[in-house]
Amino acid sequence: MTIEWRYTVEQDLGILSVSGYLGPDAVRRFEGAVGWAVGRGSGPVVVDLTELRAWSAEGQLAITEAARRLAAAGRSLELAAIPADGSLAPDGDCPPIPVHADLADALAAHSARHGEPPTGRHEWRTTGWANGDDAGE
Repeated sequence: MTIEWRYTVEQDLGILSVSGYLGPDAVRRFEGAVGWAVGRGSGPVVVDLTELRAWSAEGQLAITEAARRLAAAGRSLELAAIPADGSLAPDGDCPPIPVHADLADALAAHSARHGEPPTGRHEWRTTGWANGDDAGE
């Protein structure tokens, strides 16, 4: 079992939406999605886990590694809607990872910090993502 992802950039905010199960078999695909995010956009990245069914210890480690990777690129990572089956406990050398109840809360927090809601939109996703047409991967 793996994940599907969609990455959306709205001006200076990236939203990486992930669905499925973030377990050992999905870590490489998640790392690829994070690489896609690193290469596109310049601001914070909100990882939206609304459609994620669950995550394993390896999946949680992949999240903390993504926070490190984004920090190395001068960007931050935030989480929205973490799975009910666990909490994220990054080790001491991980950058802070703000956690929001859901994507709407994450967007509201970003707007409160940076003013107007983002406008202008670009989107990429895996072909298995349930919404939209099959353009982009």
